[in-house]
Amino acid sequence: MKNILGFLLLIVVAGCSSYKYGTTQEPVQDSNLTFGVVKSFIVKDTTTQEEILKTFGAPNITTKNKNNDEVWSYNKMSVEQRGGHTNYVFADRASTSSATKSFDLIITFNEKDIVKDYSVIQTAY
Repeated sequence: MKNILGFLLLIVVAGCSSYKYGTTQEPVQDSNLTFGVVKSFIVKDTTTQEEILKTFGAPNITTKNKNNDEVWSYNKMSVEQRGGHTNYVFADRASTSSATKSFDLIITFNEKDIVKDYSVIQTAY
């Protein structure tokens, strides 16, 4: 009987553990792609593509608009899990919720590779 109780206790403790086998946890680098940084850094008709690359890195998408201007798009998404606890051993799941946030930066450059215009779109759901 002690062996069975010990085994069940081990399973319960293992089920509550958040350790992931075969994965390494690396610290997540904070992105400087925020509204405050964008607003204070980007100046229309002044900021260059090179400065944008140094500050924000490579864009997610590059395209051309109907005026043949180069357009760079940056996107940052985050999902935050809130509340709840999952116990896989007994297959019960407490109520959990998540919040998803999206940040999009779209920059249009003129023929001299200088910022012509930009827009920021933030959503949370």
